[in-house]
Amino acid sequence: MIYRLINNNLRMMLFVLFVFALKSTTAQEVCNLSYCIEKGLEQNFGLQLVRNQEQIAGNNYTRGNAGMLPSVDASGRFGGSLNNTTQNMADGATNSLIGIHNMNGSASVNLGLTIFRGFYVQNTYQKLGQQFELSELNTQMSIENLTARIASEYYYYIQQLILYDNMAYAVSLSRERVRIDEERYLLGGASKVELLQSMVYLNADSSRYARQKEVLRSSQIRLNELMASEDLGNNITPADTVIVLNENLNFDDLLNLTLEYNTSLLVAAKSQYISELDYKIIESRAYPYLNFSAGYGYNYNAYQSGAMSNQHLRGANYGLTMGVDIFDGFNRRRERENARIEIDNRTIRYNEIEQEVKADLLTIYYAYENNLRLLRLEEQNLEVARENLEIAMERYKLGSLSGIELREVQKSLLDAEERLISVKYMTKIAEISLLQISGNILDYLS
Repeated sequence: MIYRLINNNLRMMLFVLFVFALKSTTAQEVCNLSYCIEKGLEQNFGLQLVRNQEQIAGNNYTRGNAGMLPSVDASGRFGGSLNNTTQNMADGATNSLIGIHNMNGSASVNLGLTIFRGFYVQNTYQKLGQQFELSELNTQMSIENLTARIASEYYYYIQQLILYDNMAYAVSLSRERVRIDEERYLLGGASKVELLQSMVYLNADSSRYARQKEVLRSSQIRLNELMASEDLGNNITPADTVIVLNENLNFDDLLNLTLEYNTSLLVAAKSQYISELDYKIIESRAYPYLNFSAGYGYNYNAYQSGAMSNQHLRGANYGLTMGVDIFDGFNRRRERENARIEIDNRTIRYNEIEQEVKADLLTIYYAYENNLRLLRLEEQNLEVARENLEIAMERYKLGSLSGIELREVQKSLLDAEERLISVKYMTKIAEISLLQISGNILDYLS
């Protein structure tokens, strides 16, 4: 019969999906959120680049780079000259020398040290230290962003797993309905149209079930990408089966933590201080400078003509150089004014970032509270939908409920389940964002 052929084909398709799912779950890796974050922080390529930049800033933070240490260089030279000389004497005689080869060589070691440069050296060294701390904050920000992305993707994957299980349950309900309609049709209690319609619903649910498998796989790949796994197709089984929420976040506590630990604010404050050091460095050029230099040298000259055949000269030299920039075309004044404006810009930028952070915190916290209220409502809706389905199935078996009405009840249950898991996920995303803004996102590592 037609319905038996369709049913057999459907069972074959479900069997293939089951085998595929069974095959794809072999050698799965069970991971909790902390493990995923640790692996991502260790292997993520983008974070590795940021850490390399931090290392470069650390290498630049030296006294020598600031000009505090003396510079020592050594040099040597060897050369000569080959000349033909013609000398015309006063008495009319001529003296000609051909192929005169004179040689000379020199070697020296020189030392230079800046004794005073108007606090330029001290301010430069301090600026290098602040730039290193700024790079550390940039690394911290990248770590927090990556942690938030991994946490979001981890719970998104759990959400899709729950939806996948719900789809499997929907398929089982539709299959049970096909079984009931088939028995009723064989007993003459239902029409063939009702049986075929039940099969259509089963095929539709099976199709959604298969598509959900694709969504799961895509989320799995993205999670592997964030962790920089060697095998992006590695199967991951989350240790958590539900989305656990922290429902005790307090706005005042979060605000205080944000103003103290928010990385964006810390970066803005550090940039503001660096701009103040830039102004001091420019100001330093108005002071006199004092440099010390010393050296030791050796010179050798060899002559093929003249009274001497060779000459050796060795000795030390030293000196102090003091100077002051009197006029530089008003460039220092221009740079000083620009540096002062840059300080104002950094202050304005800090205030702007502080306002943005407060606005984000307030907006996300409102969404967090609203989602918690919706969560209670959706939990009640789900309980009602489940009870309604149980009653509807009993009525359908007795023939007092139409197939369309049963389908609506079934759809209401699926919708309630989807809404509940969606609200849970959105609440979790709000929680992750609140912890990130307040500088506590790394709590997920514990």
